[in-house]
Parts: sequence; structure tokens; C-alpha cells
Amino acid sequence: MSKLTKNQKLYNAKVETGKAYTLEEAAALVKEITFTKFDASTDIDVRLGVDPRKANQMVRGVVSLPHGTGKQVRVLVLCGPEAEAAAKEAGADYVGLDEYIDKIKGGWTDIDVIITQPQIMGKVGPLGRILGPRGLMPNPKSGTVTPDVAKAVKEVKQGKIDFKVDKGGIVHTSIGKVSFSPEQIRDNAAAFINTLIKLKPAAAKGTYIKSIYLSSTMSKGIKVDPKSIEA
Repeated sequence: MSKLTKNQKLYNAKVETGKAYTLEEAAALVKEITFTKFDASTDIDVRLGVDPRKANQMVRGVVSLPHGTGKQVRVLVLCGPEAEAAAKEAGADYVGLDEYIDKIKGGWTDIDVIITQPQIMGKVGPLGRILGPRGLMPNPKSGTVTPDVAKAVKEVKQGKIDFKVDKGGIVHTSIGKVSFSPEQIRDNAAAFINTLIKLKPAAAKGTYIKSIYLSSTMSKGIKVDPKSIEA
């Protein structure tokens, strides 16, 4: 049997095996069990009682985290000339159309979010093979295809994220940084989970929130009691 590392011993000393912590407790613990020298992301994994293979049980949505993500989000706006000034003023990092479409065709994807207008989607659609696998394809459901690109840019910059349940019925996303206070981590996690609860499909039967785990980029997970959020 391999020996436990120093960090593993510290984790075991702080986190009781099998115990489900309140969200407030887990938000404080995730800071205590993170030993990276960089500002790690705080992640949340929620297992849902849904069958994503069925269209009427797909869970997908957006949420504006009250304390933001802690990340510098690089936003590209693909729009017509009439919207360029507003997009730049709202904080978009890159604004344009044909020149950026050509750059993407050439392999450029050094961006985190792409926002575009409905009338531009005809030009953006053919980029699906490049953008789709990277999660960059604009989508009306996530608010990244909209007539008001300036508003969408502001929301993304302020901490709006989109999420989607995976094949295993799990929703995974980052909700901040370890440098956040426990209260900020708790608030962001609660906002995310409550959004999931509101999105419960009518076709989903039985327990909807099956499990919740809070972790950081390189830490083990901390089990969270779902009742501590729903209450």
C-alpha cells in the first residue's frame, strides 16, 4: 500500500469520510484542503436524477453568480458595424465579423465566450465543427445569440455562466476561486444549485438532486448535504 502524502493526511484530518456537510461548512473546508500555489478554481459537481438521453429530461441553463467567477473572461462579439461601438463599450475584448471568422477558420480560438446577433448566425453556423467541441458555439438558450450584444457582454463579464448536464446526469462547473471568502463561495454555490432546482424537468421522477460535491482544481471532493441548500 502506498503511503499517504502530506496533503492527503491533511485532507483526512479535516474531512470526515462519508459525512455530508452543510454548504456553509463545505465552503469553508474547500479553502482549508487546497494546497496549490496558484489561485485554484472552486468547482461544484451535482448529480441529477434525470436521463439526459431523453429530450424532456435535458437540463441546461444560465445563472449569474452573485460574486462572479473570479476569471478574466475573454469575449468575442461577432456583429454588424451598427453594434460594434456598444459591444466595445460594454467590455468586449474582440469585436468584428469577417476578419474574426477567417481567424477562427485558421484555428484561432483564444477566447472564452462568443456572442453574436441572430442575423449573423448564417455566417457563424459553418464554424460549428471548430467551435462546438470547444464549447464556444453561440446559442440562443445561453443568451449568446441576441439582438442586444452589449447587454450580453456585460452579463458575461459580471459572472454569468451557462451549464448543461452531461451523459452521466452530472452538471459540473466552476463557481469561483479559492481566494473567495467562504461566504462568497457559499452564495455562488447556492445560486447555482437553486437555479438547477428551478430547472427540474416535469418528466424527472424520484430524487432530483442526488448528490453534491464541492472541490477545488486539485483537491478531493467534499460531500454537501442537499437539504442544507433547499432549506
